[in-house]
Amino acid sequence: MPALLDYTCSIMFTVYVLYAEKFDKIYIGFTSNLEQRLLSHNYLGKKGWTVHFRPWTLIHTETFATKAEAMKREKQLKSAKGRQYIRQTLLKQK
Repeated sequence: MPALLDYTCSIMFTVYVLYAEKFDKIYIGFTSNLEQRLLSHNYLGKKGWTVHFRPWTLIHTETFATKAEAMKREKQLKSAKGRQYIRQTLLKQK
């Protein structure tokens, strides 16, 4: 008899940082579907803050096993120190 397959779906959460070079804007968010989220930010979205500053470039990602961990990291990156880290470290590597 064949072994049973484990169909447990383990959803990963990604914290991401986008940069709009033309406007020198940073956007920080988290999602469980990064590809779809990037399409929304750059093409599909019709309303919201990010539609005004297109195009967006993905400059950083971090992956987490739980939504709570991702939300905690997103909050850290959105703080003054987090934004300072993004501008002084991540954008310098670009």
